[in-house]
Amino acid sequence: MIRGIRSGTSVCLITLLSCLTSVGARAQQQQEQPKQEIPDAPSASRPPQPFPSTPPTVEPEAPPANEEPPSETNPAKPSSRDGDTGRPPKSTPLATTAVPPRSPERSGAQDELYKIVSNVNQVVVPVMVKDDSGRLINGLLPKDFSVYEDGIKQKLNFFSSDPLPLSAAVILDLGMPDIAVQKVNRTFPALEGAFSQFDEVSIYTYSSTVSKAKNFSTAGQKLTAVLNELKTKRGRNSGPPVLGGPLGPQGPVVNGQPIDPNAPIVVTPPRESHVLNDAIVMAAMDLSKREPTRRKVIFVISDGREYGSDASYSDTLKILLSHGIQVYGVGVEGAAIPGYNKLQKLHIPRFGYSDILPKYANATGGEIFTEFSREAIESAYARALGDARNQYTLGYITRLTPSSSHREIEVRVARPDVKVTAREGYYPLPPSR
Repeated sequence: MIRGIRSGTSVCLITLLSCLTSVGARAQQQQEQPKQEIPDAPSASRPPQPFPSTPPTVEPEAPPANEEPPSETNPAKPSSRDGDTGRPPKSTPLATTAVPPRSPERSGAQDELYKIVSNVNQVVVPVMVKDDSGRLINGLLPKDFSVYEDGIKQKLNFFSSDPLPLSAAVILDLGMPDIAVQKVNRTFPALEGAFSQFDEVSIYTYSSTVSKAKNFSTAGQKLTAVLNELKTKRGRNSGPPVLGGPLGPQGPVVNGQPIDPNAPIVVTPPRESHVLNDAIVMAAMDLSKREPTRRKVIFVISDGREYGSDASYSDTLKILLSHGIQVYGVGVEGAAIPGYNKLQKLHIPRFGYSDILPKYANATGGEIFTEFSREAIESAYARALGDARNQYTLGYITRLTPSSSHREIEVRVARPDVKVTAREGYYPLPPSR
């Protein structure tokens, strides 16, 4: 009995010793392993702790024995593993800055580096070249053109044969006889169709005064609405002024005798004005504010008469040439009568000038179409605006300083039997500030 109890006790002691041995070994392993921090559970009274992040440690690569460690006087050289191109290792990103850093003490000097200087001596010359039949000649090259300023040949630095969008100011003459105004009104659909979706149009009317009917906008519903409204406008009565009778200037009469025999009789025919110059000046000033990437055109529909304007021809022409504006037009009514061109230089007192519209066109590089019938007027719209859009554009830098003196331009084309149309000169504008 006692021997059995001793035997059982020995077994228990052996089991206890083995358990203690395993616990000690496990504790020794835990001491050898690095202790990891475990975040606490979220608490309502304490915000959650971030997860621990242990970035990997990278030991710096030791330089070769025959090289000195990098310093300010001896910067690090690229490794031979990246080749002999002198580029930094692929693992090193390139530092790029869009704008160099600026220091407060040198801001004045740095500002000089960012100034944009525009050249005000660039001269742009639109040129139209046609054959004997009046068709435009395409396919010319820069070598085919020669440009002279005041007789000195210029070196071209710009050439283009691409069509340009138009900034067109349309001027309608409401001082013509009513029959001519109504004929023009019926051609408005063709006038609207002559513009493209890239053009911008403004409309002006004039007789004794000038008014703006529409500001610059693309051809569309606004242009259609304005033209429909202008269809209701009437021209002047072409009948002679009333100088006698019961409605004459002497006042009411009874049995051929004036009611007031002491009233003075003053016969003063009404003065008619055709302020074409003033209309062109208003349109030109508005065109001068448009984008320079567009071709600036004044398109006049008139009989060409000018009388009573505040602006003179020379002042108006100077504004046109200073801003590179071309004048195109359709001469109607009296300007379209056969043989009228031979009489248009004749100046009759109190009737103004009738040759002024072709003079504007010749000086600015435009053209005038004289058409009498409605169908001819409609076709003239497409031809005039098409010629204005499809021109060669030449450019050069003048060596003269900006001034108010006129400079003459001559364009020559190295081809026989061609008609070259360009502006006859320009007035250089002062530098913009």
